[in-house]
Amino acid sequence: MSLKGKMITLKSGDGVDIDCYHVKAEGARKGGLVLIMEIFGVTHHIKELCDGYAARGYDVVSPQLYDRQVKGFEATYSQEDIQKSLDYRAKTTTENFVNDVQMCVDRLKADGNAKTFITGYCYGGTVAWVAACRVKGLNAASCYYGGAIKSFIGENPKVPTICHFGEKDHGIPMDDVRAIEKAHPDVKVFVYDADHGFNSDRRNNYDKASAELALKRTLELFESV
Repeated sequence: MSLKGKMITLKSGDGVDIDCYHVKAEGARKGGLVLIMEIFGVTHHIKELCDGYAARGYDVVSPQLYDRQVKGFEATYSQEDIQKSLDYRAKTTTENFVNDVQMCVDRLKADGNAKTFITGYCYGGTVAWVAACRVKGLNAASCYYGGAIKSFIGENPKVPTICHFGEKDHGIPMDDVRAIEKAHPDVKVFVYDADHGFNSDRRNNYDKASAELALKRTLELFESV
């Protein structure tokens, strides 16, 4: 499948140049979207997700969060690449990714988007949660199976936020999900009959019905604010 966007370079708040996949909205523009990668980098799969949102009317920017460690990282699902991904994630600080999301929001605003949203998957789900709490200029957030959201449970989203989790996800205990739900009654927490990574059609855990329902809920959120 051919991609519709291109790579651009933006300067983050700490002065570092960050490469981002950028794709413009098709048809009537509904707003800007920051789409945050899994631990594997801005892969072809992530770019396809960006293209999908662009086809639905969103200008999309997806930053390479590991650019401070290595440029252009795209991992496979091999154990060796997974370990590399985890190492790069560990070296990427909260301040780093907050700066990078703010950078993307600012670019989307400069391009004329009155409203700007964020979504993210796995690692990106946690980034989206923190961004909803700290980044200026966002209007809503949709967080997919962010395993470390529990670590930021004491922070409150400043914009309407929803979370998606898989009931069969052994990496994110349901006790954690319920704790997030209890601590944030204003946040809609959706639990699917699915495993971790259910939105990715590159993984064995892909669940088409859950992915389609989560997307429907995400789009409804963005269109409601």
